[in-house]
Amino acid sequence: MGVDLLKILNVTEVGKGEKILVLSHGFGTDQSVWQKIVPYFVRDYRIILYDLICAGSVNPDHFDFERYTSLDAYVDDLLYILDAKGAQNCSFVGHSVSAMIGIMASIRRPQLFNKLFLIGASPRFLNDHNTNYQGGFEQAEIEQVFSAMEANYKAFVEGYAPLAVGADVPEAVREFSRTLFNMRPDITLFASRTVFNSDLRGILGHVRVPCCIIQGDNDVSVPVSVAMYLKNHLGGRNKVEILRTEGHLPHLSAPQLLVRVLRRQLPR
Repeated sequence: MGVDLLKILNVTEVGKGEKILVLSHGFGTDQSVWQKIVPYFVRDYRIILYDLICAGSVNPDHFDFERYTSLDAYVDDLLYILDAKGAQNCSFVGHSVSAMIGIMASIRRPQLFNKLFLIGASPRFLNDHNTNYQGGFEQAEIEQVFSAMEANYKAFVEGYAPLAVGADVPEAVREFSRTLFNMRPDITLFASRTVFNSDLRGILGHVRVPCCIIQGDNDVSVPVSVAMYLKNHLGGRNKVEILRTEGHLPHLSAPQLLVRVLRRQLPR
């Protein structure tokens, strides 16, 4: 892909500050999900945004089903962007799967990051009864989700979007539905299998970059116990911030709460 990757992933920059803030969206959304967050930081930060290759805002012809079989390829993309932009010592905000992409990137290249903000992060979504780990889902439940995607994508989105948003915020449900509908269904299914079948618990101890774990107290996708698991297993200094809000997408449903935490926890 070479230099075209910046165009393919719609890499954009806003803000005039010297400090660098990277915003990386989660599954089912694109960089527009940060639209209510960005205005609060443009004065003090140079903000880098981009779309994951699976996002509906990216030309689906660029999705390589052989390359993106694991999260490592997504990490490669992030590191390429940061290198191309000359980013060093940046604050990284990753939602859901992008939180784990940020964790993996920080292990490979810790000097690029001064702090990771992990929103709704999970090293493993599946329960593991052998270790009493509660990820939130049984394998059978996940397979039902995949089957629903394949059977009727429209019906899946209409049912999943309000569940994921959680809070009674119709605007947020509409926005999440829009970005889900923008995704090509076969890419949605493939990417979701990659995400839900990942198990990154074994690498958490290698993280040395300070982390702020941001967790909603009623998230259908990630229980609070997962945030505490991250706190107890990440290798570097970390802090948990619990948002008193429902759902998996606080940047859509409760942006003011998220902004408050980011402002308080961003390095001075």
